[in-house]
Amino acid sequence: MNAAIGLSLIILFSLGVPIAISILLASIIGIEFFSRLPLLLVPQQMFVGIDNFPLMAIPFFILAGNLMAAGGISRRLVDLAKAMVGGVQGGLAMTCVLTCMMFAAVSGSSVATTFAIGSILIPAMVKHYYPRPLAASIQASSAELGVLIPPSIPLILYGVSTDTSIGKLFIAGIGPGLLIGGALLLFLYLFCKIRGYGLRDREDRHDLPTAFKRAWAAMLMPVVVIGGIYGGVFTPTEASAVAVFYAVIVGGLVYRELNMDELVPILKQSVISTAAVMLIIAAAALFSFLISRSGLPAQVAGWVTQVFDSPISFLLAVNVMLLIVGMFIETSAAILVLAPIFTPIAVQYGIDPVHFGLIVVVNLALGMFTPPLGVNLFAACAVAKLSIDQLLPWLMRFVLVVLACLIAITYMPWISLGLVDLLY
Repeated sequence: MNAAIGLSLIILFSLGVPIAISILLASIIGIEFFSRLPLLLVPQQMFVGIDNFPLMAIPFFILAGNLMAAGGISRRLVDLAKAMVGGVQGGLAMTCVLTCMMFAAVSGSSVATTFAIGSILIPAMVKHYYPRPLAASIQASSAELGVLIPPSIPLILYGVSTDTSIGKLFIAGIGPGLLIGGALLLFLYLFCKIRGYGLRDREDRHDLPTAFKRAWAAMLMPVVVIGGIYGGVFTPTEASAVAVFYAVIVGGLVYRELNMDELVPILKQSVISTAAVMLIIAAAALFSFLISRSGLPAQVAGWVTQVFDSPISFLLAVNVMLLIVGMFIETSAAILVLAPIFTPIAVQYGIDPVHFGLIVVVNLALGMFTPPLGVNLFAACAVAKLSIDQLLPWLMRFVLVVLACLIAITYMPWISLGLVDLLY
């Protein structure tokens, strides 16, 4: 059955069938033609897969990100970041990274970050004589911070699928998020200095006190959401509802840019995005059930422990595999299918499951802005009105920067676990 499902997946992927439908059809084919299991398992296991309370955070964080974009919060965060770093050469490019880090601290979604911030900063960078492909590449690579800095939808999915503490995963995501954000900032500063970009970045920016005064309510949002989680006031799932409530209050009453006429389109967009993610989760739950029932995880574990005799070689192999998988398979599906298989093996090697979760998510985050199926890449291209092949010569620099950070995160566990050990 495993071979039939795998072959079906490859054929469906090659035909361009959407990820969720491919996984679902391959599972149905395996059940109907290569097993004695009843088809009743299809709706049953799909429902079991989404009948999980922590998954409620996903639609709320998606809605919060859309409300932030429509309510003027994202624009004020851009202005604040520009006031902080826009005074140096290359400051506008660095503003993109810094804003994505701040926006990620509430939205939890890299695609939402790409559209919300890219629609503002890509045209601004082009206006300041940055090449359009470079501007789109900066946005695509910066937005992946949205899945590292808590709250993070992929970290929620990893926690649910491996029974790992979501609170610990959120705390562990801070170190890798800051590392990658800092590395991108340093790279852009040096790159713009050498290439001569961003000579006019000092123009059209507010002074820091004015920008902070305009953005204080937006900046308070991560403090309320993340502080509430770490302070034990509410759970990560409850925090997602608080984020929505806060976004409505700030966008509608404080900034007065969110009106009732906009709520219906925002809700519609959020429902569509949520439905796409939840269908992937449901299909992946069915797929994971069939894979587990077949005994494949135990076979893979036995093979891995025979081939790789140390945690170092195991982590190297996992990184290579996840990098390849991340280029072709949507992040949510990859986590839900692969994390339950590899996390127990990692634990056998003495690797902390929280640390391993960050390795998995950083790998797949890298796949979000690499061809051929990087979702951030498509989103940035849509905003910049470019084709992917126009971005590739510029994009590889950012891929290498994040890849270097991934190596550090993999073999220096304290980057992920330092805060966790301090707070737990």
